[in-house]
Amino acid sequence: MISIKRRTIGDVIGDVIIYAIVTALAILMVVPFIYVIAASFAKEAEIQTRPIFFIPEHPTLDAYKQVFNPQGMGPTVLRALVISLGVTLIGTLINLFFTLTMAYGLSRSRLVGGKLILNMVLFTMVFGGGMIPLFLVVKGLGLYDTYAALILPGCISAYNMLIVRNFFIELPRELEEAASIDGCTELGIFAKIALPLSMPIIATFGLFYAVGHWNNYFGALMYLNDSKKFPFQLVLRNLVMQTQDNSTSMDELPPEDTLKMAVIVIGTVPILCVYPFLQKHFAAGVMVGAVKG
Repeated sequence: MISIKRRTIGDVIGDVIIYAIVTALAILMVVPFIYVIAASFAKEAEIQTRPIFFIPEHPTLDAYKQVFNPQGMGPTVLRALVISLGVTLIGTLINLFFTLTMAYGLSRSRLVGGKLILNMVLFTMVFGGGMIPLFLVVKGLGLYDTYAALILPGCISAYNMLIVRNFFIELPRELEEAASIDGCTELGIFAKIALPLSMPIIATFGLFYAVGHWNNYFGALMYLNDSKKFPFQLVLRNLVMQTQDNSTSMDELPPEDTLKMAVIVIGTVPILCVYPFLQKHFAAGVMVGAVKG
């Protein structure tokens, strides 16, 4: 017979406390974002007089019109948006390619010099040259003022690579042995067995890399000189800075706070649109990294 453990009052109270804490944390995370969306459609007077609100009294699209104005910042913003999408897509693919291939190679015990390479990777997690040496390296390699400067310097995250390596180590050896008996090469095992089983962790770190590329404006600020190459985040950052420094009356320009809120929404929504498609694999990948890392 299967014995069923009865829940005590202490168990019920513990569950209530846990659910209350989780609910409170969820509210703390969601409420500010809802306010940002509402404030992006509000007027300056409403933002100044109402500390927090979720529905604007007089909705307006002035801030969004200013950002996408065809006679003003519109063409620049759209060009920057395309650049950011391209850098994010290409950069994420490059990140995943190098991370997966290096992690798989270091997960093989028969790799010659594998321990030395792994120790070199661990060394980079403890010691770093800093911003100025990195800038000199980028400029010395001829990457300055190119899109490659936004992608190649950080094409592998040592921390992510180590987690993926541990994941590959935990894969069943029986599958690899069976594939080897059938005449599959090491590359074939990686492509036909390891990668299909790695979709959760690929989705997880793919999302991490994509968010990093999409939100990266400091790298563009350091390595890009041509304003026509500026990505989306840097253009919006400059737009906000120009608005802060502009002395024009508020009748001619949208409110500063409203424009800032619109910028936040525009910069956040694309990533939020991607997450639902990766949610299933993302949740599984986080658990894999936590349990087997």
